Amino acid sequence: MTTSFDAPTTAIDDITGDYALDVSHSRLGFVARHAMVTKVRGQFGAFTGTARIDEANPSSSKVDLSIDVTSVETGSADRDGHLKSGDFFDVEQYPSITFTSTDVKRDGSDWTITGDLTIKDVTKPVTIEFEQTGSARDPFGNLRVGFEGETTINRKDWGLTWNAALETGGVLVSEKIKLEFDVSAIKSA
Repeated sequence: MTTSFDAPTTAIDDITGDYALDVSHSRLGFVARHAMVTKVRGQFGAFTGTARIDEANPSSSKVDLSIDVTSVETGSADRDGHLKSGDFFDVEQYPSITFTSTDVKRDGSDWTITGDLTIKDVTKPVTIEFEQTGSARDPFGNLRVGFEGETTINRKDWGLTWNAALETGGVLVSEKIKLEFDVSAIKSA
């Protein structure tokens, strides 16, 4: 039994240029521990993002992302509603999460992007490690690049403090949240 995907393609050697995230082929997800016994996964279905990639001078690269927090999906309507409430994201007052890069570094196919993540009214720096997963020309003539990345944050740093103590010890929702990024971006004409 094979446990890995087909090898990625590399259509071009230099991916320098301006790109827009392809929302329908990208995933911005998160993982939290529930009751400290299992992982619950979620994602945001609506977001926009742009990237300026400069392979020769990675520090000139730039990433901007805006996430529609009302698009949170975890597979449970009740949980999604709780996440949208004032206990967590408070979407009525803070409908967007944003990320703006402040520094980009490259080591081969690995990219390190540091930037300002704003959740609710709190902005803090985060660093995300990305692996460039390939490039391809799709059947519609678009040049695509792919990246996968992740980082772990403490949700309390952004004022997401709601929790419930468990009778057996521990809490209902972990403080540490893993952010996952599977990104396909299309080069601008």
